[in-house]
Amino acid sequence: MRKKIGKNIAIGFVLGLVSNCIGMLLYILIFSTYSIKTTIQVALEEDVLGNIIGLGALLNLLLFFFFLKKNRYYRARGVIMATLLAALFILASKFY
Repeated sequence: MRKKIGKNIAIGFVLGLVSNCIGMLLYILIFSTYSIKTTIQVALEEDVLGNIIGLGALLNLLLFFFFLKKNRYYRARGVIMATLLAALFILASKFY
């Protein structure tokens, strides 16, 4: 039983990371006039990469509520963990 819980949390975590990356790419493709690589380079230079990551994490919200609706609570926990990891990365990038 414990192994199954860990597996579901891991699946939610990975899906949360993938969802965050897809959200970032969607944001860049919709709102940027540059290529993906150029946009990320400019975001690093302008110190706004954390903002783009945060906007990409909005897609995790949909995934989180989808898992709650399907009663997949441990997968929803994994998505929350991935979102917290993104938040920690944003926090670290702002201070270092």
